[in-house]
Order: sequence, then structure tokens, then C-alpha cells
Amino acid sequence: TGSIFITGTYYSLKARKLNMAVLIATGVLAAYLFSVLLTLIQPESETFYEAAALLVTFVLFGHWMEMKSRRGTSDALRALFDLVPPKATVVRNGKELSIPSSEIVQGDIVILRPGDKVPVDGEVTEGGTSIDESLVTGESIPVSKAKGDKVVGGSVNLTGAVQFKATKVGADTVLAQIIKMVETAQNSKAPGQRIADLWAGRLVVGAIGTGTAAFVGWYFFGDVGLLAALTFAVSTVVIACPDALGLATPTAVAVGTGLGAKHNILIKDAATLENTSKLTAIVLDKTGTLTEGKPKVTEVISINSYTKEDVLAYAAAVERSSNHPISLAIIEEAKKRNVSIEKKVEKFESIGGHGVRALADGRDVIAGTERLMKQSNIDLSPLQKEINRLLDTGNTISIVAIDSKVAGAIGVADTVRDSAKKTVSKLKEMGLEVVMITGDHEQVAKAVATQLGIERYFAQVLPEEKAKYVKKLQDEGKFVAMVGDGINDAPALAQSDIGIAIGAGTDVAIETGNIVLMKSDPYDIVAALRLSKATVTKMKQNLFWAAIYNVLAIPVAAGVFYTSLGWSLRPEIAALLMSASSIIVATNAVLLKRVEPKLKI
Repeated sequence: TGSIFITGTYYSLKARKLNMAVLIATGVLAAYLFSVLLTLIQPESETFYEAAALLVTFVLFGHWMEMKSRRGTSDALRALFDLVPPKATVVRNGKELSIPSSEIVQGDIVILRPGDKVPVDGEVTEGGTSIDESLVTGESIPVSKAKGDKVVGGSVNLTGAVQFKATKVGADTVLAQIIKMVETAQNSKAPGQRIADLWAGRLVVGAIGTGTAAFVGWYFFGDVGLLAALTFAVSTVVIACPDALGLATPTAVAVGTGLGAKHNILIKDAATLENTSKLTAIVLDKTGTLTEGKPKVTEVISINSYTKEDVLAYAAAVERSSNHPISLAIIEEAKKRNVSIEKKVEKFESIGGHGVRALADGRDVIAGTERLMKQSNIDLSPLQKEINRLLDTGNTISIVAIDSKVAGAIGVADTVRDSAKKTVSKLKEMGLEVVMITGDHEQVAKAVATQLGIERYFAQVLPEEKAKYVKKLQDEGKFVAMVGDGINDAPALAQSDIGIAIGAGTDVAIETGNIVLMKSDPYDIVAALRLSKATVTKMKQNLFWAAIYNVLAIPVAAGVFYTSLGWSLRPEIAALLMSASSIIVATNAVLLKRVEPKLKI
């Protein structure tokens, strides 16, 4: 069984690297070969056969215990793999076939019956149902699905029978990307690990050097024989093994990323997990992060002989080609009031961050912000008092102009999330400067910021300008996180030191964020920060224990206290202590799980 260390040493030296296998092989071979030599020359002398055997036994036992203590760190990852059903029913050539989920190809029609797991991502083509997506997105409320709606692999069909077209299979599915992210994070190295690896390599050189020095010192200058001198040398080489130092951060990272995945907090790599604890400021996008991201029309105002129905009809007609949340809210309100929006729309133009413009039944219609109206030379004075009133109450305004004259305004409000105020309060308690950023009007931003207790905010910021404001904070010397939906916030997420995509389940969010919060709950930001800080604390503790162990153990093994105190270590005992240090480090990392109840407090 000791051959694995000798083989490992061969490949390590071939690659010009020094690792744990080199130290173990050196100790085992020294003990064994010296024992063979003694057996041939002085058969009556004491040998090290049992020391060599026990050394290998204790090292392997230590590794077994270490793996056992780390076994639970990948539970979340295994649970994600289990979300994909082994079999699926598809329609091919007019026949229903039961095939392995791995054999589904893009374009296949998949049949889902009540209780079935969704095998791949797709789009509903027939039927209606409600689907539990909590295991994938973290959202606990079942989502209704009808023709045209998307389904996510790994979710569970609850009620109806539906058919859907497979749009993403294999490694392209959302679930596969999530699994890849967790695997990458658990296998990546934190900045602290690079330092540990550097010192581990130096420790190998130092251990062999110290062992050689111990042998030379005791044999040539100490009052001991060859056997004792070799004992000190082998014990020193074995006990200095950097296994614990090498395990210090990877075990903590594995546990930390596993805990995050369990709570729908996906961390892309170990560096992100470590660096998140260094944040000093956090920028929160208002819409979709602090608010529900599903605005509703609160009021429709009309002037200049136009009725409220006219204003709503023209606005909804030109907004049909936009998927902005405000556009969708206006269209939904028109449907609710049974207002016809079937107008001939031509020359549609979306003016980023400001609104839309088009011809509706031949009439020039503009719907959008005050800034857009002023740029279009629309006189707002007849409506200014009502606009100010709506803005002061926290409404976002879509002003409607028809044929270059203001026709009315639509007030839209986006409800603040239940946990938003608590999130802001906790972030402040953690010492972070909380900043809100939004494309909304100054008065709307002020109303929401005041409600949430945010002192600093940036209003009327276009999507492409958000990165500039993140950089402004960085130029002030702050280590900044940006939290957004991962779509129009992508440049700002990329500019920030830590990009946090919230309310995920989309490819864009997974690609742009260093951290992906699968749920739409902003309080998960607090959980991610707490997890990062707890993980970094465990890393530091492990590095301390691994380092202090070597500082204390190497002098004892080398016989520094042998003359004065009579302290010495047999090689097999040194191996046992070395294994114990690795187990202590791995077990301490697993204790990180105790932070789990605090993630949601």
C-alpha cells in the first residue's frame, strides 16, 4: 500500500514539484531500507520495519478520516444532480417513447404528466399546469405555465399534463450551468490557498533539510547512535508533512460553497467567496432588487380633450413592442379595463432608459419620461402639478404625448419587497455603505430611499451609465459590490469588484455575476456576506492550526528537547500526529455548517 506514495513521488519529482508524497516516501524508504541494511549486517539490532508499516497505515487512516469528515460538503451538488429524472417521455414520429433524459435532443417534444420532473429546459407547446421551481430557482410558490411559457430542467410538474419543446439540453441547461458553477467553485483556489501552497512547497524543502540536519547533528555531534539519529531524522521528515496546510483552505471552500448552493446562493469561485468578506460598499439596483420588479398602474390622468381610455389605449399600443416592466404594466392595465389596443403601429423606436415612440393609426405617439418630453419639445406645464404629485408619492411616470401635445400621464408603482428594509438595515450593521441606483426620477428615488433608510442614491441613471457610478465609488477607495438582475445591469456587474446577480434562472445572470442569488429575496445578499465572512474565519483558523502544529512539532521530532526534557518521537507516532492534524483541520472546516442557522436571521 505504501507504493502509492513512491509512485506519487516519482511523478512529483518528474514534474519538478515537492509535495506530501515526497515526505512520506522519504520517511518510509529511509525506515525500510535502513531496516533491511541492519537485518543483513546486524540481525540482532532493532529495526524500523514496524515503523515503516505503521507510518503508511496512519497516513492512509488519516486520509480516510479526512475524506469521511468532508463527505457532507458535496450534498448540495449531489442533490442538484438528482433533480434530473433518469427517464423522459418524448414524441417522435407521432409515437410516445420512454428514453433516457440524456438522449433528449433540441427540438424534441417532451410530455409531462403530474408529478414528473422536467428533464431539460424548454417552452410549453400544449396544455397548462403549475410547476414547482423551488429546487432550481428557490422560489417557493408554484408557477403557472401555459403555451409559450418557459420551463426549467429540474423543476417538478404539479397539476396538469403539458407538452413542451426542448430548447436547451445537456450542458446548455440552466441546471447544468448551476452544477458547473458549484463544481468550479469547489475546485478553485482562494487567494489564501496560493500562499498556503507556496509555504507548503517550502516546508517540504525545509523538512528534508531539517531531517538531514537532525541526522548529521545527532550522529556526528550528539551522544546517540546511528539508530537514534535516523529516528530523529525520519520523525522530522514525517511530522513536517504539509498535508494540513494544504487542506486548510480547500476544505473550508468546499463546505462554504456547498452551504451556499444548498441555500440557492451560487458562488462562482473560491476567490469570490474570500473577497466578498472585504466589501465596504454595496450598490443596489432599485427595480427588481429592492422592489418586486412587477409595477402596476396606480392612476391614469388625461387632459386636452383626451379621455383616460384614450391615453391608456395609445400608450399600450406603442408599448406592445417593448418588454420593459412599465410597458407590461400599462398593457396589463389596458386589458383589465377592456381598452382596445389594436392600433396599426409603425416606425416603433425604443429610446433606451427614456421611453418609446411610434406611429399609432397614423398619429405620432410618445410615451416616456419628462426628459424625453423635453427633448421632444413637448410642453408639460398643463400637467406639471399632477406629475409632481405622482412623483412625490413614489410613482414612476409615463407621460403620453399625441401629435406633439401632452395628452396625459400614467402613474406606475413598484412595490418594495418585504425584506428590503431589513436587508438594508443588516448591511449597515455589517459596516457597509449602502447605495441605491435607479433610472427613475429623482423624486421617486428619494421616496423609495427614504422608505428603506438609504442615505445615498443615484437617480435617472441610464443602464449603460450604471458602471460609471460603480467606478465612482471605487475611485473613492471603496471595495464595491453591485447587485442587479444581470440583464441591463451587466456592465455595472462587470465593473464592480463583486457582481451579484439576483433573481436568477437566466443565462445572462449566471454569466455576469460572481455570485448568483437564485431567489429574488434581497436578504440573500446578507446571507452571502455572512457565509463569506464565516468561511474566511475558518480559513484563518485552519491556517493557524496547520502552521502552529509544524512550529511546535518539528523541534520535538528533531530532538531539540531530547537532552533537556527527554522528549522524542518514533516515526509511527509522528505519522499519527501528522494525520491527526489533517483530521483536525478538515473537521474544523466542517464545523462551518454551524453558521447555517444564522444565514437567515
